[in-house]
Amino acid sequence: MAKINTRHSYPGVHSLSVRTADEDIERIENGYIRAHSLHEDASAELQGVISVEGGHVPESQASSFTGRGAMARLSRFVLSVRSWATRRSHHEDQRPDSFLERIRGPELVEVSTRQSNIRSFLGARERPGGANSHWPLARFNVNFSNNTNEDKKEEKKEVKEEKKEEKKEEKKEEKKEEKKDDKKDDKKDDKKKEEQKKEVFVIDPSSNLYYNWLTVIAAPVFYNWCMLVCRACFDELQMDHVKIWLFLDYLSDIIYVIDMFVRFRTGFLEQGLLVQDEKKLREHYTKTVQFKLDVLSLVPTDLAYFKLGLNYPELRFNRLLRIARLFEFFDRTETRTNYPNMFRIGNLVLYILIIIHWNACIYFAISKVIGFGTDTWVYPNVSVPEYARLSRKYIYSLYWSTLTLTTIGETPPPVKDEEYLFVVIDFLVGVLIFATIVGNVGSMISNMNASRAEFQAKVDSIKQYMQFRKVTKDLEARVIKWFDYLWTNKKTVDEKEVLKNLPDKLKAEIAINVHLDTLRKVRIFQDCEAGLLIELVLKLKPTVFSPGDYICKKGDIGREMYIIKEGKLAVVADDGITQFVVLSDGSYFGEISILNIKGSKSGNRRTANIRSIGYSDLFCLSKDDLMEALTEYPEAKKALEEKGRQILMKDNLIDEEAAKAGADPKDLEEKIGRLEVALDTLQTRFARLMAEYTASQQKVKQRLARVETRVKKYGSGSLSVAEAEAEKPEEEKK
Repeated sequence: MAKINTRHSYPGVHSLSVRTADEDIERIENGYIRAHSLHEDASAELQGVISVEGGHVPESQASSFTGRGAMARLSRFVLSVRSWATRRSHHEDQRPDSFLERIRGPELVEVSTRQSNIRSFLGARERPGGANSHWPLARFNVNFSNNTNEDKKEEKKEVKEEKKEEKKEEKKEEKKEEKKDDKKDDKKDDKKKEEQKKEVFVIDPSSNLYYNWLTVIAAPVFYNWCMLVCRACFDELQMDHVKIWLFLDYLSDIIYVIDMFVRFRTGFLEQGLLVQDEKKLREHYTKTVQFKLDVLSLVPTDLAYFKLGLNYPELRFNRLLRIARLFEFFDRTETRTNYPNMFRIGNLVLYILIIIHWNACIYFAISKVIGFGTDTWVYPNVSVPEYARLSRKYIYSLYWSTLTLTTIGETPPPVKDEEYLFVVIDFLVGVLIFATIVGNVGSMISNMNASRAEFQAKVDSIKQYMQFRKVTKDLEARVIKWFDYLWTNKKTVDEKEVLKNLPDKLKAEIAINVHLDTLRKVRIFQDCEAGLLIELVLKLKPTVFSPGDYICKKGDIGREMYIIKEGKLAVVADDGITQFVVLSDGSYFGEISILNIKGSKSGNRRTANIRSIGYSDLFCLSKDDLMEALTEYPEAKKALEEKGRQILMKDNLIDEEAAKAGADPKDLEEKIGRLEVALDTLQTRFARLMAEYTASQQKVKQRLARVETRVKKYGSGSLSVAEAEAEKPEEEKK
């Protein structure tokens, strides 16, 4: 009876424990997919087990459930697997910046938070020492499988190991976060470096700052080239002013060092843009030959002063390697000056003087080596007071050098072999200098007189023509005076010829700068679009009229309008003497006749006689140029016609009935002419297309004929590859 009671006294608890064990295994296999239902079932089961244990299990029978059966091992295994799975899932939920958190929506985020809450709840109940620390299956196993103290110790060890693993994982996460922070800091540093790169100061080679620096660096270079050789040959010059020379020498060295830094910051063009990258600028400069020369020019060779003394300025000859800066300064100045020919002549004379200066110093040095006064060729004996002065030494040497290099005058003949050799070299250098002087001076003079020669050729041709055609002396004198006025006022320049090498944009800017203000004075153009004004500015042509010339006469057909730039014009009667109005600078006339306004009583005829009082400079805008520009601006054309119509209405010079009538037949004729031209162009294009089509059709027919002949010859089978390749060159030749 006791057996039966023991076996069947708690059927509810037994069935509950079996069901919970099965459900737990299924949930472990499914990987906690349904977290919400798991939370509800687990809480219900825990409450049921607690109530059963508290109400139905007596203390006498609790000891009978402590043992080492198979169910105890299975429960421990299930517990360990479950805790591991919970910990892993909990770790994945707490992982920072996961990929899933970036892409999943709000619903998935809510589910993940719910799952994390469930797992934290389950983990809290798995911890030992709590009131409800076991799952229903574990509670059943504790009560019915007779567990010992050794099992509890093993569980404690497992819990400790789990805590250690959690600590290790937390440390790993902290390290990952530190790495991410380091990466962010590195990115910030990179951004700061990029900003610093952008803020690098770069000198534009075409700027005024760069040219001013060239002026500064050219001074020490010129000083070294002139004074080093002179100080090395004339001892008195070096020793009497040592302090001054040391100050100037080291001041030039400081400027040399600064110049190297300037070169490191001098930009250059790459794909049309100024490079401002510090690394590229440094690499660009260090790869040039000039960088090596600059480094050599700063080698401190004058440290040998401590051993040899201060009387050896030739130790600083490496400073002469910066001569490229002097040449660059001369080139930039030549392009910037308004008198390039004069600068070229002065530059040539400077080169010649430097060569003569060096030759004079070398002559004195050779005389010192051979011995002063030993023969007639060398410098006289310095023991004579007259030749012992420093000024006499230099002037005598300079005189001898000038006579030798220019081959002018006679010099004492050489005596020794060294003297002969030096004189031969001097003569060769002198011949080259003389040829250079003659050639450069001749080309410069011809360039300076090129415009005068061209203008004089035009005048001579006009004179010959008038003499050949027997033009009257009065008219011939007026033509010559007109040419003289042009030359004296520098108005012989043909603007189109001068500006033809410039791009269209620069031409437009120059024309706008010169003529736009003049064109805006015309009232019909005051409210026009900027694009139309630019088009018209490019089409203005300057003209000059002599005193007494008629610009237009009454009844003439108006093909141009005029704007007075300089001079005075008079509106005169038919006799040419009576003056009605005097037009001065900024006035304009003839704008109505070139607009073809409908209903104009005067049509395109001039309505007044206008004569030049003195020499007058006018801008001329032709009717064809205006209409060509207005084709792209139809609204501006309508506005101009409306303004012209209003002007005519004020002066009662418009026929309203004719203006309201249909289109002007002349305009229709012009439109028809344009259509005919367009039709002709279309016909020519169509003829070209037809010719191309017929040619391609003939080629296709020829190919088809070849294919037919091959099929007839070889049958329906395809040709071999070798035969086909052999026939290709024949087809290409045909």
